[in-house]
Amino acid sequence: MAHRALVIALLPAIGLRVLAVLGFPPALLFYGDSFAFLREELTPGTTRPSGYSLLLALLRPAHSLTLVTVLQHLLGLALAVAVYALLRRRGLPGWGATLLVTPLLYDEFLILLEHMIMADAIFIVLVTAAIALIVWRVTPATAAVGGMLLGLAGITRTIGLPLLVLTAGYLLIRRYGWRPLLALVVAGVIPLGAYAAWTKAEKGKFALTEADGNFLWSRTMSFADCDVIKPPERLAVLCPRMPVEERPYPPHWLWESFSPLLKVPGADNRNKLAGEFARQAILAQPGGYAGAVATDLTRLLRWERTAVDEKTPYKLPSAERPISESVRGVAESYEAGPAATRVVEPYAGWLRAYQRFGYVPFPLLVLALLAALGLALVRRQPDALLPALAALALIAAPPFLAAYDVRYVIPAIPLICLALGLTLGTRPTGESALSAREREAVAGRAH
Repeated sequence: MAHRALVIALLPAIGLRVLAVLGFPPALLFYGDSFAFLREELTPGTTRPSGYSLLLALLRPAHSLTLVTVLQHLLGLALAVAVYALLRRRGLPGWGATLLVTPLLYDEFLILLEHMIMADAIFIVLVTAAIALIVWRVTPATAAVGGMLLGLAGITRTIGLPLLVLTAGYLLIRRYGWRPLLALVVAGVIPLGAYAAWTKAEKGKFALTEADGNFLWSRTMSFADCDVIKPPERLAVLCPRMPVEERPYPPHWLWESFSPLLKVPGADNRNKLAGEFARQAILAQPGGYAGAVATDLTRLLRWERTAVDEKTPYKLPSAERPISESVRGVAESYEAGPAATRVVEPYAGWLRAYQRFGYVPFPLLVLALLAALGLALVRRQPDALLPALAALALIAAPPFLAAYDVRYVIPAIPLICLALGLTLGTRPTGESALSAREREAVAGRAH
């Protein structure tokens, strides 16, 4: 059987996801984020876009968080199969393509995100599917579908927005013609524009969120010194009042009671002033900004995802997590019953034990990304550059715009696997792989 290696690899991967469903019903809930997505009232998100909320709304009639997590698990498995199929098409043997999609099947954090009521798993599927489709073959139709998927990714997590620009640049530089480029851009703009128009209708402003300035301001809390920045009086309220060495990590400045951000009334006004302060802080202290970003990026050199005694929301729980009374009704309305994450042994314990070692250490992931970039240039495999640069953007952008979080690195894993596989393919890529008739068609589109 041609795909025996993949079938063998899929069986334990399915088993791990069954353990998640059996061990942690109905789903894993993440702080306040999950409940914001689950709310029955559909409105554009203030802090994050509501693309994932739209999916949850479609599934709401079933009143089953288990349905949501099972769907996300199935999409994760389907994504691995799709990447495998693309790598086989590019000449990799079955065992080689299977080896390269192993992280998609077995990485504990991907399984965790698939079982969590959060936008990340859907975002990963949208982005990787879009990039893989463009790499598979560039036509106006595939470009349009890829653009639509990237647009949907942008209203799911705003970090996906640069990927639409990156993909458009790829089509332009590779000279695939104006029709695929136009199809990509128009299809990508449709969901983004529709969402921005929805925000305008609801809140009076074309935007995807009202928090980009807040997040950038929180980034500057790692180094901001108002004696150096000398902000005008209207921004001075946002100055931190504690020494740099005593300040908590940037995300805490968005939510905690000590944050001066909470003193500014009005979501739109708060976001505007925070953005102005952040830009002035970066211009006044570029070295501090660069140092904060560099410090965050060094976390990629940490071998262990989480230490044994480390407190983190990304560890599978060993006991039931009660839901706060302020949001209990939101979750129970969606589930039409109790919605707190239960812990069912021995399945939960088996998956917790697997979580301690079932992952690709980030240093190896970084090396794989660098290898993919290098091999793409050396072996003249330009198609590999698109997923590699997309992965690089997803990893590098958050420390510049907000802060490092281990969760923000995970969407790069499928793209790195895809890029590395494309560099190792034995069949030519790009226009050299096309038939004579297809090359004539590409040339015709270019004119």
